[in-house]
Amino acid sequence: MIDIHTTEYRRASFALCLGSFLIFCNLYLFQPMLPLMAVHFSVSATQVNWLVAAATLALAVTLVPWAVWSERIGRRAVMLISLALLPVIGFMMLTVESLLMLSLSRALMGAALAGFAAVAVAYMAEEFTSRALMLAVGGYISANSLGGIAGRISGGFLSERYGWQGAVVCMAVFSLLVAIAIYFLLPEQRNFRPVKGQLRQQTYSVLVHLRTPELWQAMLIGGVNFALFVNLYSVMGFRLVAEPYSVPVSWASMIFLCYLSGTVSAKLSGRWTQRFSPVLGMVLGTGVSALGMWVAWYESVVAMVIGLLLISSGSFFTHSLAYGWVSQRAKNAKATATALYLVHYYAGGSLGGFYLIGCWQYFGWTGVIAGGSLLYALLAGLCYRLHAGTEGSADAPLPSEPR
Repeated sequence: MIDIHTTEYRRASFALCLGSFLIFCNLYLFQPMLPLMAVHFSVSATQVNWLVAAATLALAVTLVPWAVWSERIGRRAVMLISLALLPVIGFMMLTVESLLMLSLSRALMGAALAGFAAVAVAYMAEEFTSRALMLAVGGYISANSLGGIAGRISGGFLSERYGWQGAVVCMAVFSLLVAIAIYFLLPEQRNFRPVKGQLRQQTYSVLVHLRTPELWQAMLIGGVNFALFVNLYSVMGFRLVAEPYSVPVSWASMIFLCYLSGTVSAKLSGRWTQRFSPVLGMVLGTGVSALGMWVAWYESVVAMVIGLLLISSGSFFTHSLAYGWVSQRAKNAKATATALYLVHYYAGGSLGGFYLIGCWQYFGWTGVIAGGSLLYALLAGLCYRLHAGTEGSADAPLPSEPR
């Protein structure tokens, strides 16, 4: 098993973080461009949201098939295949002209991204010690936030200067270089045992995970949490480019620097689990994120930035704990369990966009506050149910192995 403070741990964790960074760069490249693309295609905010929703929804739908396949050919092979597809689809995107075809291309991109996202944590769960696992998951999710920042900011600046095609070309070239680097960095698996010809068993594993309350409730927490987080940022982008602010798309994309607070909180989540209850940490993260949304209600750019910093901190803290919870508590078919978590996570982000952007389109920021508050109330209720269902048993700090 790979433990912390070893060369193999540093190589593996860096490769996985680099892959995580790349996945989120590609996934959210188009998010800051939404106002620009709405004008380009002469469509509404909810219609142009398909450029983000198609990728996240396709990612959600294909996570489990990738995970099931990884039970046969291995986690590392699936991750490398996934990364190899990214530049191919990126260059293919340059040949389309309509919003429909571009959205379908984005769906293909989401399906390719799902391969890496579905099995990365399962790779860690099988190859790392439990102490190394929780620290590595925190670092992996921190890389999520850094990739989200880089993808969104580069998308905003490159599209304003070179058009969306220029942004896509740059990302495709970057994807190719990163895929080559990970091929050489990521260690071969030692603890994986292939399972062949047992599709029925994998289907049964999916049903078992969904029927396990402590796992399914954590998956729902991840989905609702992400529905709020990613789409509050989308709405904020529309808010800034509209009157009375009229901020250019490139500068509006700078709000994604607020993700840095999520990078820090995700890393701290690993420390939290060694001393406190993960579920209580999810409650704390939910409260901090909700506070951020209410702070951002004020008509002030400073208040918006403070609000987004709080939203990022709370959301990433909650996500890290819920994600780690599922990977740790699943007794069997860990790749399937983590993939199911991500199905809920990205489906929530995709569907939540139409909900919150619809609130913005028809009722303005006040409507977003009202709609968001309902989701935060649901999130708090799910945390309470998870805590009540595990009190006195699993709801305790995750143990670390002795040094």
